[in-house]
Amino acid sequence: MPTPAALAPLQGPVFRGLWFAWLAANMTMWMNDVAAAWLMTTLTTSPVMVALVQTASTLPVFLLGLPSGALADILDRRRYFAATQLWVSLNALILAGLSLAGLLTAPVLLLLTFSNGIGLAMRWPVFAAIVPGIVSRDELPAALALNGIAMNLSRVIGPALAGALLAAFSPAAVFVLNTLLAGVAFVLVLRWKSESRASALPGERFLGAMRTGLNFTMQSPRLKVILLRIFLFFLQATALTALLPLVARTLHGGGAGTFTVMLSCVGAGAIAAALYFPRLRERFNRDTFVRGGTLIHAALSTLIVLVPELWVALPAMVVIGMAWISVANSLTVAAQVAMPNWVRARGMSIYQMALMGGSAAGSVLWGQVAELIGVRGAVLAAAGFGVLVLLVTRRLSVEGGAGLDFTPAAVNRAPEPACAIGPDEGPVMVTVEYEIDPAQAEAFTEVMQRTRRARLRQGALSWGLFRDVAVPGRYVEYFVDENWLEHQRRLERFTAFDAELRGQRLIFHIGAEPPVLRRYVADGQAGPPGTVL
Repeated sequence: MPTPAALAPLQGPVFRGLWFAWLAANMTMWMNDVAAAWLMTTLTTSPVMVALVQTASTLPVFLLGLPSGALADILDRRRYFAATQLWVSLNALILAGLSLAGLLTAPVLLLLTFSNGIGLAMRWPVFAAIVPGIVSRDELPAALALNGIAMNLSRVIGPALAGALLAAFSPAAVFVLNTLLAGVAFVLVLRWKSESRASALPGERFLGAMRTGLNFTMQSPRLKVILLRIFLFFLQATALTALLPLVARTLHGGGAGTFTVMLSCVGAGAIAAALYFPRLRERFNRDTFVRGGTLIHAALSTLIVLVPELWVALPAMVVIGMAWISVANSLTVAAQVAMPNWVRARGMSIYQMALMGGSAAGSVLWGQVAELIGVRGAVLAAAGFGVLVLLVTRRLSVEGGAGLDFTPAAVNRAPEPACAIGPDEGPVMVTVEYEIDPAQAEAFTEVMQRTRRARLRQGALSWGLFRDVAVPGRYVEYFVDENWLEHQRRLERFTAFDAELRGQRLIFHIGAEPPVLRRYVADGQAGPPGTVL
């Protein structure tokens, strides 16, 4: 039986309310996609317009992934989440009204599908950033697994419910129910009383926030490994998903409903695996989940196309669903704990872009391969590709740096400058002077390289380390912030990891006084020496 720990996050009223909101929101997504695709076939005979429904639904994720993450980190997350759900609700209301009035045309449906996709693209990063703030760190894996259950439940229930309404009534009935569910989700979000993020500083600028988000990602070795893993896994796994309608047709005993049943099996397997995650994590780490899930997915994909029997395919799809969520959940948890809260939405939006990018690239790649060597050959090639990737990247671990603590830490406030400095004045250059034992130069340089990545992750524009040619063991570190406001913002981003890294630097300093820190603005006016950041 699944352990109670798998459901423990639902005992919290805040997470429980937001979980039901997430379930309702995702049901509307699947129902809208099914109804829009079916309705388009009645509005036009153009295959291009029918195919563009899927494009219109997913394209906003690529266009708005990072901007939506930046907004979620800049704005109040509760209000922003509510605004994205309100957008989806109003979009559903317009769709329902036009459908009931018989005024929907193919171009208008495509436009409203794209508009709905905008709401979905803006919603996911903020929800991903909210969850770690409302559950404990120990409950985070179970909470993310429950979110996966919500996704898979909606994938099973949403299309089935939409299909029943389409058969019994019309697409308008689906859009009306969508409006009601979206409204329920909106109300549940409004009932959440979030804790405001206290800050005496004004919010970040939009473009600067996106730059900082990209900077953090590029300077985080662990996060880059996670992004590579999720991209490559979905590049491989998408082969079976994209070609599944054709695979279903080749099965002995397969029929018109085989494709839907196979998708339902994937969802059922994912739900079952998520309930057992707490027990399994006691035995296996995230790297084992990722490698094992990838191999199982490849092996069972191969089995399905080599033994085209329905009694083989359906149980295999259940296990494939278990493997899929094992990899996805492990990488999502790894990404969440690899980021501090101030940049979490931006980081998760980049994670989402890597996931969707792998899925989109895989659909194109394996579709072209299927044109050349057939569906079976394409699925086999994807499975072989997955195994090859594991061999090539076997030294890359998503567990690396698992002990990094990004909880906020207290830091001494910088002294007031001797001259008036406006918040937009800059750039601001900071120098720190160290005196070390020359025999410890190599170890000191290694610590400073970690310092370099930390400074750049916090938003610094540039960083450098110089040694004094006249005084052996004397080093000067410098880094540049965009302006005085961004320099002050660095203090708010100071974490327990930064405090530990500062302690490592100070161990090497042998001077009688602490390292001298100086601040300079671009016009040459220098602030007073201060505490080492």
